Amino acid sequence: MPIARKDHSSLQFPCGYLRCARHFKSQGGRKKHWNTSHPIFGPAPATTGVSHTATVEEQPEVLDGYFPADHDNISAGGDNFPAGTSDPSQALNEPDIPDDLNAEFFGLGDRLYRNYHPKLNARPCNVTGQFLPDGAPPTPPPIKSPDDWAPYRNRVEFETAEFLYTCNQMSAGDINILLDLWAATLLKYNDKPPFADHRDLYKTIDATPVGDVKWQSLKVQYTGERPETNVLPWMDQAHDVWYRDPHEVIRNMLGNPDYATEMDYRPYREYLTDGDERQWQDLMSGDWAWNQAETISEDPDTLGSMFVPVILGSDKTTVSVVTGANDYYPLYVSIGNVRNNVRRAHRDAVAIIGFLAMPKTTEEHAKDPKFRKFRRQLFHSSVAKILENLRPGMTTPEVVRFGDGHYRRVIYGLGPYIADYEEQVLLACIVRNWCPRCMSHPDSLDTKSLCHRRDHTEALVEEATYGALWMEYGIVGDLVPFTNDFPHGDIHELIVPDILHQLIKGTFKDHLVKWVGQYLQHVHGTKEAERIQADIDRRIAAVASFAGLRRFPEGRGFKQWTGDDSKALMKVYLPAIEGHVPTDVVRAFRAFLEFCYLVRRNIITESTLGQIQEALDRFHHYREIFESTGVVLTFSLPQQHSCSHYVLLIRLFGAPNGLCSSITETKHIKAVKEPWRRSSRYKALGQMLVTNQRLDKLAAARIDFKTRGMLNGTCLSATLKALKHLRLDKTPDASQPNENSATVPILFNADVTIQGDNKEGEIDNGPTLVQAHVQLAKTPQRKRARTIPELSTELSIPNLYNVLRRFLFEQVHPDDQRPPSEILLSRCPRFEGKIQVFNSASSTFYAPSDRSGIGSMRREHIRACPIWRNEAPRYDCVFVNTDASVEGMGGMDIAHVMCFFSFTFNAVSHPCAVVRWFDKASDGPDQDTGMWIVTPSFDTDHSFSVGIIHIDSIYRAAHLIPIYGAQIISCDIKHHDSYDAFRAFYLNKFADHHAFEIAS
Repeated sequence: MPIARKDHSSLQFPCGYLRCARHFKSQGGRKKHWNTSHPIFGPAPATTGVSHTATVEEQPEVLDGYFPADHDNISAGGDNFPAGTSDPSQALNEPDIPDDLNAEFFGLGDRLYRNYHPKLNARPCNVTGQFLPDGAPPTPPPIKSPDDWAPYRNRVEFETAEFLYTCNQMSAGDINILLDLWAATLLKYNDKPPFADHRDLYKTIDATPVGDVKWQSLKVQYTGERPETNVLPWMDQAHDVWYRDPHEVIRNMLGNPDYATEMDYRPYREYLTDGDERQWQDLMSGDWAWNQAETISEDPDTLGSMFVPVILGSDKTTVSVVTGANDYYPLYVSIGNVRNNVRRAHRDAVAIIGFLAMPKTTEEHAKDPKFRKFRRQLFHSSVAKILENLRPGMTTPEVVRFGDGHYRRVIYGLGPYIADYEEQVLLACIVRNWCPRCMSHPDSLDTKSLCHRRDHTEALVEEATYGALWMEYGIVGDLVPFTNDFPHGDIHELIVPDILHQLIKGTFKDHLVKWVGQYLQHVHGTKEAERIQADIDRRIAAVASFAGLRRFPEGRGFKQWTGDDSKALMKVYLPAIEGHVPTDVVRAFRAFLEFCYLVRRNIITESTLGQIQEALDRFHHYREIFESTGVVLTFSLPQQHSCSHYVLLIRLFGAPNGLCSSITETKHIKAVKEPWRRSSRYKALGQMLVTNQRLDKLAAARIDFKTRGMLNGTCLSATLKALKHLRLDKTPDASQPNENSATVPILFNADVTIQGDNKEGEIDNGPTLVQAHVQLAKTPQRKRARTIPELSTELSIPNLYNVLRRFLFEQVHPDDQRPPSEILLSRCPRFEGKIQVFNSASSTFYAPSDRSGIGSMRREHIRACPIWRNEAPRYDCVFVNTDASVEGMGGMDIAHVMCFFSFTFNAVSHPCAVVRWFDKASDGPDQDTGMWIVTPSFDTDHSFSVGIIHIDSIYRAAHLIPIYGAQIISCDIKHHDSYDAFRAFYLNKFADHHAFEIAS
């Protein structure tokens, strides 16, 4: 029997919101998109307050909000001073602000103001470099036809090429098969597919004129002293270094229209209006950019120019885990003007510009001093050669067209270098285990010492012997850093914090977690230590599920650790070890975790710097237990020592999350690993270079077409619109019927804008400036309860109906301040209608320090379902706003969501949640773990205290971890049993950075 088939639908419903290009096949699909991506925030219900009654349960609501970072006032201390300085203000490089410097308010309202650099102020100019009057419009770009898709024939060709090559990454053979199938459907219409075969597709992409920065190569070889006989094989080997001109790559970044509003054109200092407290965020907000501008502006020819810091990053990566033999050494570039959120969002603000050579030799010769020197100096010489085209622009301004249409005179400068410790050792030309920023001896790294400076290092090289440099100063005297070839280049000054390798992988995984195992073995012996470690693993496995939290079903005992593994373990490890280790160990972990979460903030204030230093001091104090118990012999470890520089480096370079090596490691996937997988594996590098070049061309072409307004709507909607205009332009004879009149599908108006509750009638697709927004899932559960009595039976809550009546009283009488328990039930409304039950709600909130979109908005799902992923029940916990006048946990309670449901009463819809309440164990966090303790709330009859709440009172999901104590937990406890099997819990403030802000 033939199956029923569905024809392709050409209907195209535009989203209708400004700057949203989505189209849909049905009105329902468009409506669902509105609700999730463009929620309209209506007035809050009459009351969102909740009270702890024996019968009221709380329901979560989706929160879409702007949650700014905390700003406390605590002074920072403990920074090392540069060589030759004794004044802290000199160490922090804060020159006096000129008296005539104007302050400008920034952002919404007058909460912030900025002092911009008065000399390097990025004045617009014309193409010849002549400055324009203030307010002059940009020079119009060259006129291009809106139908000029060259080298593509039309939009279909371009989007087909982009889909096959960039999105789907289809192989050449599969492209040919697809095009043949496509051609088979077009033969009867005497038409052809967009491309003849994969070669035609590749040739067309290669002909794209924009984004064309060609790859070049240079050969390098050892040229030092050779023995007269038995020349070592590595001395005769030639190595290829492939690179692209970074000068052209950076000019393309500056001219990218997508970055026009996501770029800082001038160095600035930002302050809170309240108290004039300074804060740091992006690179241009730091003192380093300001100091560079001061130095550059001493040349009068640079006045009015724009400073463009060149950020570099490099790190070896392996593309084949199985063989481990396919290593590559990519070099990346970015610009410091692009803001941190753009660099972290991987919107092509970090570009690959080179593949460096990795000389190899036999194990016999690998430790030869000459070979090691050659390998290290080859790195510096290669980077200097790659960057040489930037050198003229570091002293003489050049005119560049920017994405906002203006020309500006720019001055380039070497900026921060993103690297892990091994790479920093190579960059700074120092001996391993020494610090790349200061001269502390590796035997006592935390001893205060002078900072490395280029002039100081050069003076030492001139005067001291090679051996003395190595032993007394940790300097490799026969190496020259590449930065010495460029103006104002000091590699020691450009070393920046690396959260991933210094804190997460280094101090946490390689040190603290390892030390806990060593402590257990040292104190309890091998057999008992293994038993305790097994219990720690069971505790980790028993942690309840949470949005964005990786579970460890077998604990932390896996061989291949990744950065994501370490990040996930940090969130749940502290409660798992409590009870098995001394209190000082717990407090050491708490201090270190708080340090990590503070430095990871998107915005860091003066008071935050004080908190960072205080957390670091506590960590240094409590870690002493590992030394006093004989677990470790020294804390002189480069990764831990690097923490002492963070306060100073934040002042210099802004928030560290914009310069972390996780950015370059993520770029490895798109620039190295995926191109390698698409290659034939034979001489793969050449194929990888071509792949990267084609990807850049397609990305640049998309930006070009988008800027010219050629990519509005979808390809299908644009075609339908063109056919509609073509049809309307024709003037058919009225006496002759138009046989084709019914063959063109209707195109719905793509220019209409759906106006929400924005007072000005314009919908802003950026961050929505409300604290949070929660909404129920779109699909109710058909097989669950349809009435309150049925829901009461399903949830085993006999008095649920009475709870609902008191909830309705609160909604109908919002001004009544009496506790619900004091309201006579006879005065409460009755409800006998139908309800709809939902398995989840979604919460959207502003979380710039967590993984989020370009607008720093983050969405998570709150679950309350009897079966999750066909395995077990899942009922999440939530933060509930109970007192909006109190900040933080003082105005919030914790509840366990048992059910989401909605009903209509007196023509008003009530989205709600049934919840079990938790009580706070005290008025503040636990002194050891720093986390709030909550316990289930019970009524006088010893039943759970339940309630019904409006979802508008829900802020977001909360994560609880049991307080395990010193007892060994049962192997039978699973993660879905966690909230029922224990009677006291920690509120996990380390679940994510947003939770840390709420629960600290």
